[in-house]
Amino acid sequence: MFAEIIVDITNEALDRAFTYHVPDGLGVKLGDRVEVPFGISGRTKTGYVIGLRESVSFPMEKIKDISGKVENAISVQGDLIRLAAFMSREYGTTMNQCLRTVLPVKRTVRKNSRRIDPLLSYRQDTDEKHALNDEQEAAVQAVSVAFQAGKSVPFLLFGITGSGKTEVYLHIMEEVVAAGKQAILLIPEISLTYQTVRRVYTRFQGKVAIMNSRMTAGERYEAFEKCRKGEVSVMVGPRSAVFAPFERLGLIIMDEEHERAYKSETAPRYETRDVAFIRAHLAKCPILYGSATPSLTMYQSALKGRIKLLRLSKRAKEGAALPETEIIDLRDELRKGNRSVFSDRLKQLMTEALSEKRQIMLFLNRRGYSNFLSCRSCGESVRCPHCDVSLTLHQDGMLRCHYCGYEEPVMKVCPHCGSKYLAPFGFGTEKLERYVKGLFPDARVLRMDADTTRDKGAYEKILRAFAGREADILIGTQMIVKGHDFPDVTVVGLVLADLSLQSPDFAASERTFQLITQAAGRAGRDRIKGHVVIQTYQPEHYAITLSMKQDYISFYEKEMTYRRLLRYPPVEKLLTVQFQSMDEDTLSQVTEYVAEHLRGEAPDVSIIGPVQASVYRVKDVYRKIIYVKHDSHDIIIQLRERMSALSREIDPRGLVLLNFDIQ
Repeated sequence: MFAEIIVDITNEALDRAFTYHVPDGLGVKLGDRVEVPFGISGRTKTGYVIGLRESVSFPMEKIKDISGKVENAISVQGDLIRLAAFMSREYGTTMNQCLRTVLPVKRTVRKNSRRIDPLLSYRQDTDEKHALNDEQEAAVQAVSVAFQAGKSVPFLLFGITGSGKTEVYLHIMEEVVAAGKQAILLIPEISLTYQTVRRVYTRFQGKVAIMNSRMTAGERYEAFEKCRKGEVSVMVGPRSAVFAPFERLGLIIMDEEHERAYKSETAPRYETRDVAFIRAHLAKCPILYGSATPSLTMYQSALKGRIKLLRLSKRAKEGAALPETEIIDLRDELRKGNRSVFSDRLKQLMTEALSEKRQIMLFLNRRGYSNFLSCRSCGESVRCPHCDVSLTLHQDGMLRCHYCGYEEPVMKVCPHCGSKYLAPFGFGTEKLERYVKGLFPDARVLRMDADTTRDKGAYEKILRAFAGREADILIGTQMIVKGHDFPDVTVVGLVLADLSLQSPDFAASERTFQLITQAAGRAGRDRIKGHVVIQTYQPEHYAITLSMKQDYISFYEKEMTYRRLLRYPPVEKLLTVQFQSMDEDTLSQVTEYVAEHLRGEAPDVSIIGPVQASVYRVKDVYRKIIYVKHDSHDIIIQLRERMSALSREIDPRGLVLLNFDIQ
């Protein structure tokens, strides 16, 4: 017996399978992690078995034996190996990197008798099961037909906020589990775990596993093993949950499919939406994408018939309606002499809600106390010594970099000119919290952002407290606006709704529309009328005005007009290649060489750059970008491979690393 093995090395030039002989009695199977002698020195390396065969066409004396199996290692399933192969081709990374990615748990972890089941805190006594309305029932039936036929049909469940998408998910999952199959429910980030898992666990007690980055290695291993052994039927978690080792996978659900958190920011820079589609295809099962604000790419696919469109046009709870929404022009507030962070209207609604014992959510997509510390003498801001960004001032007196984590205490004199006149500028969630407590001293206030949720269990603690009416006001960044259901929230305030419009991203308007629509959807989810106040300096922008009406169709048509004019996705494919190096001169030489040759070889392709990344230096690594646009996905892949080859021509030592991203 012979084995095809991907050796655990990162060198792209050696990214292929090597053939080894399987010694008698070793019992190697597909997906096993093994130890093999490698290279001239014969040093032992580890690798993954991705194929087995009975014979080879070259001399036996040239084939080395497998040394043995890696002790306590986790094996990779066949479907996950095929998924890794797709990711390697699609995202331009080594097969070894992709195998590591599809195996989120690498080794066994010894049982700890003191370990507490992380699901214990999600249990509740009552089932929240609700009868379905006609639209929900139609959606369940459509997916059910595909499931019963064993077909990998993709669906888009497009439903307004509060339309009961989760109840649709649960009904379909019930059928899948009852048939002896397994389901994966993907959520965009950990902040959604608490309410989602609570509902899922109540419906499928004892059959649920969760997976997220805040869990210990032991907790992740136990969840992984329960899936592999078939002890659970449902896996819930962010993007890595798509790799759950289910043998009888019958359904994949991707909630809030439009969220950017589903995109991996490290190699392989995979798009969970596409990886989940391939996983469903391999398992011959349906996949259901859900969103109140679908990505333009997904909605275009639905309009073209590549994905089946399911609609939910009304709120699920009887008597519940979309909230009353108002746009406040902050420029008018300033003209009236109101220099506070709150408009008069928002203050009025907050005062009324507090007097009626209702709850309030305030959204500001910027954490920290102030954006930066600046010198009034020389005008320079205090910057991170390792990244090209200003340090953010926090209320504890520390300046922190939100890119690399560097921190230092606030200094008394300017590091540039020695002046004593340093002052904070800008506004973040921490400063907003202090302002709210001063304005409403009797109100109980919670803040939820990256700073308050660093500790394990912090998400659950904050959300449980707010759901339990232990606080009147919840302040937070975008993590508070995604999918949460608090029936007593009647006022939602978007303090600076247009912050995301300033992002240097062609999809900035799309992100803004999604954020505002999702945030507005948190208000009035029960029978009590909800109010939403959108504070902005750009009240006329279509992303603002159409989100006020929750009019996705009009937004899609407007935004697609601009995308067609500028040839941006989903009209054309966009390849973003980030070159990074600690040597700035070499980086410039490589990027100029690659861009020049590519323009000469592919004159019909749109090539932009090289340009500096929006944050040029991070952790002392310089970054430049080349953008490539074309309407053919295959040509984009060919150009990606050509760029790698050109980079190796001028940089044989590999001082410059390339990261690829295709949209």
